[in-house]
Amino acid sequence: MAYAGRMGIAATEQIEPTEPTIYAEDLAVGDIVGLGSYKMTDEDLHAFAMQWDPQRFHIDEEFAQQGHFGGIIASGIHSLAIFQRLAVLGAYRHWWVVAGRAMENIQFHAPVRPGMELHGQLEITDIQFKREDRALVTLHGSLGCDGQVLFEVTNAAWIWGRARK
Repeated sequence: MAYAGRMGIAATEQIEPTEPTIYAEDLAVGDIVGLGSYKMTDEDLHAFAMQWDPQRFHIDEEFAQQGHFGGIIASGIHSLAIFQRLAVLGAYRHWWVVAGRAMENIQFHAPVRPGMELHGQLEITDIQFKREDRALVTLHGSLGCDGQVLFEVTNAAWIWGRARK
């Protein structure tokens, strides 16, 4: 199912590749990158859950109403996928990314529900040049709604430096 947030890019829309412009040297610890937003719809939640995480509290409204959360909630894996998309569109596709290194400390603080407008953010927490041509950049990522943090993750990625050969 296609959906679009403020970024105006539907999930099924093809994204044109862009030439990265940001090297590791351009990043600084403490930098915060707003990633835009994503609107969770009933259709999106249900379609993702049916394919990837078909637990009853994600797909059966009647069952979910009687459960701990009092209604349908999104899969945590869906939250992670939304965050990744926002991170790629809002940051990573502009950076000279070599590859991801780690995703750690994934925390789900509150459920994502249909109708929520999710806002993504990255904060650079560490940059270490392991070789002259690349740095390991550690990031704290989050998804929130109405000022509440719903999801957090620590990511690390290798980013090319200007000395790239």
